[in-house]
Amino acid sequence: MTGLENELEGITVISVEQAVAGPYCGMLLADAGARVIKVERPGGDFARIYDRWADGDSAIFIWLNRGKESICLDMKSDADMALLGRMIEGADVLLSNLAPGAMERYGLTGEILRQKNPGLITCMLSGYGREGKAGRKKAYDFLVQAESGVVAVTGTPEEPVRVGISMTDLSTGLTAFSAILRALHQRARTGKGVDLQVNMFDVMTDWMNMALLGYRYSDVPPQRYGLTHGFVAPYGAYHTRDGRQVMLSIQNDREWKDFCLQVLQQPELVDDPRYKHNPERYKNRVALAEIINQAFAAHDKDVIIDMLEETRIACASLNSVEEVSAHEFLQNRTVQMGDKIIDIADLPVRRANGSVTRAPVLDEDGAKIREEFN
Repeated sequence: MTGLENELEGITVISVEQAVAGPYCGMLLADAGARVIKVERPGGDFARIYDRWADGDSAIFIWLNRGKESICLDMKSDADMALLGRMIEGADVLLSNLAPGAMERYGLTGEILRQKNPGLITCMLSGYGREGKAGRKKAYDFLVQAESGVVAVTGTPEEPVRVGISMTDLSTGLTAFSAILRALHQRARTGKGVDLQVNMFDVMTDWMNMALLGYRYSDVPPQRYGLTHGFVAPYGAYHTRDGRQVMLSIQNDREWKDFCLQVLQQPELVDDPRYKHNPERYKNRVALAEIINQAFAAHDKDVIIDMLEETRIACASLNSVEEVSAHEFLQNRTVQMGDKIIDIADLPVRRANGSVTRAPVLDEDGAKIREEFN
């Protein structure tokens, strides 16, 4: 066995999804071999017009929706709702990330649907939950980053910034994917479906536990450190002769000794009481940064990276998106929608024969699905 391959074959997912979090979860299920039927409103998922980078179509949509089938349904139409009901009767999972209350208004809850499909797993994604004030609050990725405190610990001491990717959406989709896998495993033992609810705020506050614990139990509340660390030094970005920056991290005194001898070539620093152990190095981190920047100023970035790697010091180049796009480690995957083809970074866990490579045009499978479930 050389890797994973269609491990969810035979599982059918009906995904009433839009934007990012739900589609990302659905894409992961499809890549695992599930049949994922994406239910779109008339006019389509609004993510189809997030951008026009794929020769007029949305490259972001293609990335998030490969491996799925697409059908347009008008949920205000009795005929279309009856069709959706028949689709769900034969499904294993109902995934949704509509606004809180929408699925309930349409009668698409586990309590109702399991009367005809006892093994159905429902997974509803939301911003803050589905009850009370939380259920009424609209949510988007950047806003949840702010509400959950992620922004408060991201940026420089002078100014907070958001994380530059849709971390809240993607982490919620990933959490939902893992929850569905757990539910499928449980159903294999019990034969019964279950209702899952995953909200973006809960996901982010779980990931915020390091900062929350620091606030609750340490003497120094969490702060924004920019490209430095909160309690380890040296750990951050340092400047090189060619105007670039190199990230490095010294995690123990053995690495500190090797760094002083082989990279800085300043053996006197090894036993200097200001820097000998991490607490002292951190206390004197400003002066230490000046020493490192002065030493690095004699060499270009690539030379410094080579020196650090030869010394087995953890390091990284502070790369631009352009540099990451051409990175020697990057694993790309070509994906197609209609006649549009784009290259994307592949999934970190890859199928033995390669990840799914096609995304559906709007309602591409509508006629076939309507005939199948008539």
